[in-house]
Amino acid sequence: MCADTPEYKDTLNLPVTDFPMRAGLPNREPNWLERWEKIGIYDRLREKTGRESFVLHDGPPYANGHLHIGHALNKILKDFIVRSQQMMGKDSRYVPGWDCHGLPIEWKIEEQYRKKGRNKDDVPVVELRQECRKFAEGWIDIQRDEFKRLGITGKWDNPYLTMNYHAEAVIADEFMKFVTNGALYQGSKPVMWSPVEKTALAEAEVEYHDKESFTVWVKFKVVPSDASPDTAADLKDAFVVIWTTTPWTMPSNKAVVYGEGISYGLYEVTGTPEESWANVGDRFVLADNLASDVMTKARLEEGQYRRVRDVPASDLKGLGLLHPLAGAEGGNGEWDDIRDFRAAEFVTDTEGTGFVHCAPSHGMEEFELYRDLGMLEQVITYNVMDDGGFRADLPFFGGKYILNRKGGEGDANKTIIDKLVEVGGLLARGKIKHSYPHSWRSKAPIIYRNTPQWFTAIDKEIGGNNEHGKTIRERALTEIDNVKWTPQTGRNRLYSMIEARPDWVMSRQRAWGVPLTCFTKKGALPTDEDYILRDDAVNARIVEAFEAESADCWFEEGSKERFLGNDYNPDEWDQVYDVLDVWFDSGSTHAFVMRDREDGAENGIADLYLEGTDQHRGWFHSSMLQSCGTNGRAPYKGVLTHGFTLDEKGMKMSKSVGNTIAPEQVIKQYGADILRLWVAQADYTADLRIGPEILKGVADSYRRLRNTMRFMLGNLNGFTDAERVEAKDMPELEQWVLHRMAELDVAVREGYAAYNFQSVFQQLFQFCTIDLSSVYFDIRKDALYCDGDNSITRRASRTVLDLLFTRLTTWLAPMLAFTMEDVWLERNEGDEASVHLEDFPETPSDWLNAELAAKWARIRDVRRVVTGAIEIERREKNIGASLEAAPVVYVADEYVRDILNSIDFADACITSTIEVSGDAAPEGAFALEDVDGVAVVFAKAVGKKCGRCWKILPDVGQHSHAGTCKRCSGALG
Repeated sequence: MCADTPEYKDTLNLPVTDFPMRAGLPNREPNWLERWEKIGIYDRLREKTGRESFVLHDGPPYANGHLHIGHALNKILKDFIVRSQQMMGKDSRYVPGWDCHGLPIEWKIEEQYRKKGRNKDDVPVVELRQECRKFAEGWIDIQRDEFKRLGITGKWDNPYLTMNYHAEAVIADEFMKFVTNGALYQGSKPVMWSPVEKTALAEAEVEYHDKESFTVWVKFKVVPSDASPDTAADLKDAFVVIWTTTPWTMPSNKAVVYGEGISYGLYEVTGTPEESWANVGDRFVLADNLASDVMTKARLEEGQYRRVRDVPASDLKGLGLLHPLAGAEGGNGEWDDIRDFRAAEFVTDTEGTGFVHCAPSHGMEEFELYRDLGMLEQVITYNVMDDGGFRADLPFFGGKYILNRKGGEGDANKTIIDKLVEVGGLLARGKIKHSYPHSWRSKAPIIYRNTPQWFTAIDKEIGGNNEHGKTIRERALTEIDNVKWTPQTGRNRLYSMIEARPDWVMSRQRAWGVPLTCFTKKGALPTDEDYILRDDAVNARIVEAFEAESADCWFEEGSKERFLGNDYNPDEWDQVYDVLDVWFDSGSTHAFVMRDREDGAENGIADLYLEGTDQHRGWFHSSMLQSCGTNGRAPYKGVLTHGFTLDEKGMKMSKSVGNTIAPEQVIKQYGADILRLWVAQADYTADLRIGPEILKGVADSYRRLRNTMRFMLGNLNGFTDAERVEAKDMPELEQWVLHRMAELDVAVREGYAAYNFQSVFQQLFQFCTIDLSSVYFDIRKDALYCDGDNSITRRASRTVLDLLFTRLTTWLAPMLAFTMEDVWLERNEGDEASVHLEDFPETPSDWLNAELAAKWARIRDVRRVVTGAIEIERREKNIGASLEAAPVVYVADEYVRDILNSIDFADACITSTIEVSGDAAPEGAFALEDVDGVAVVFAKAVGKKCGRCWKILPDVGQHSHAGTCKRCSGALG
């Protein structure tokens, strides 16, 4: 649609815009960031009064290391929500935060000490803590810039930090509420322990990876003990065989248990190959379902053993067992006591031998069994030290390590297996690859180890707000159903976790964290009522000191005397120096952020928490427990979870594999808006794939969208309110676009409210690329370029473009923050103009016109048949452009013919003329299967080509301006 002659070309209203086709986002985005900071957009939005509050509470990332793609996904999703809620009329506040305490930072400082030849244990605790604080501060500054580069809006000049003095004071205060309400207790039980990190771990600090473990089948000799004479005679010198994947627990064995409902048999070896550790005549008690497998592992073939008789559970009752190391020379009687042998509900015959060896110091089920029996004193051992090494005086194994210093296999398992072979205690051995718990931070395997720790009881009745239950578990399970979950499956996940979880391990044996601010009475037992000091005045002094000086003051000399004051004799009390589980830190953020800050949330309850699915056992979990313990309710009204990031093949990203994609990489090549668009296009509730080919596809979608915006800008050049046309006076095509805008206004608001960004973007993208670019813009180019300035069609079209501009830029701004700012500023001048200061415009509901929409749906169906027929002619090079066509359209339905004749259907199809016929379509006419009763016969347009609009019409050359059609001649005046 461009004139053939220079003089006519200059008379056209061709698009004019400085908006570039090439975005240049990597270079241009930093300029917008500077602009936003200069005009203080976030704070200016807070000046809008009378709005309903909406607060998304930031789950704090850890302050060490550069951002990865998962961080980008998380923060971009949060930004979509914060921006969209603001533009829907809310006061949408977002205070970013950081998790600052914990082992990884402490490790880094220890590494620095080692390089300087310093021993961490020789460094004063306060000095170590100050080094940790400084390290975290450095990474916070780096990560803040990296987050801002993604276009994330928020209170960046005043974030929350778990190491801020006020935060540490509140964390301590929240902890002391557990002291006061009786939820805190000190106990000794098997906890997940990291030998490499030398500290207890919570479930949220554990992840599971495949690990190859030693596996052994160990023989315990039967001792008749209290059994009947017949049983004693039959089972004399027989062995009960156990199977374990943790040979290192064998020195701590105190018992073996069986299942009362399991079928057992006595099996005798009748023949044996030389390489087996079994001997002819050996007799073993085994679960019948597992016997053949055990014999195979012992290298015995069928026919080399026989089943002697049934061994019902009643025969096992009263028997005792000897540890395989009983009586071993040099054992110093360590294992000579008869092992307890009894039934237990957790024994099965699906794996192993049908018997379970019990080391209650290293297994929770065994611990609970003997705790309930009141026998813990007889079965608890303290053989394993905090570094995973055996106590020095343990015969045979003292000084051996379960793991080496880097978390690999130590020398304990092999030494124990060799000793069992030496004493004839082994029936078979092997290796197994299985899922095994590892420390989330060090990535090293962990062990279960009995050690004194501080716990929060989640099933004990405590004081406070009992509206939702008297115990922490009851409150949490009740409150879960008062929370809106996105997706809903998150509810079930957290519910099942809290329903089954044990008491919360609160203590960590480290230095960088908020201490367990409590005192214990010397000489008292943990079960004594006065074991823990409970005094509000002491607690208040601690909080006041932390607020003024940080938690470092707890570790300073004289702190015990300072906090106890004159009311207590410091010689009668011990100060606890363990630090809190860092999940308690982040679980307390609702108190020092949502409750205490001016820009917090009403009643301290956030509207939304948003993190990855792993936080059902992390931040969502700890926040729920912590708040239910102190406030009796959940700290959030809604929880949204997203999946993990994978490479293009669906594989987990790994530096060693080389398939990681850093946000910085994408920004450098494409710009942050491409990352934001990747998030907008994806279903975040599942795992998200990203890679070079995916990003190319995202960039292509971006280019198409950008071209839509550029078309609008170019054709709005010079538009003023004087041109504006009322909706009722517009042509039908414009009224149809208004209808679509009204539909989209509802869809966009509903989508953003439901956090369904994929739906919002897809609908807007399809609208821009199909309804607008392929239909509306395509049809209206002729009127926009060639009509006279006073043409009602051109004026209506420009009015619609103006209405489209305002809506599309604001609707897309939460997702494409940089690009929509660029688009907005093309038409809105002023140093303080910004699309991000705008709300979504109100769209009149009376624009909705379902009858008109149905009519134009039929028109568009017929149009597809026409354009399909023309495309074939273009492909065959029979014509060069659609304006050379004058097709005949055969339409069987009279109603459809009428609606086609009610509009300029030739303009709609971008042909010079068109004929609509009710005759039967001739054979060979072009048709589409999905459009019934419509066929097209191609014909070339008759007449001359207008030198201005290029339409081929019979009247060209018959008007005052040479070589023009009537319309163009009139436009020229």
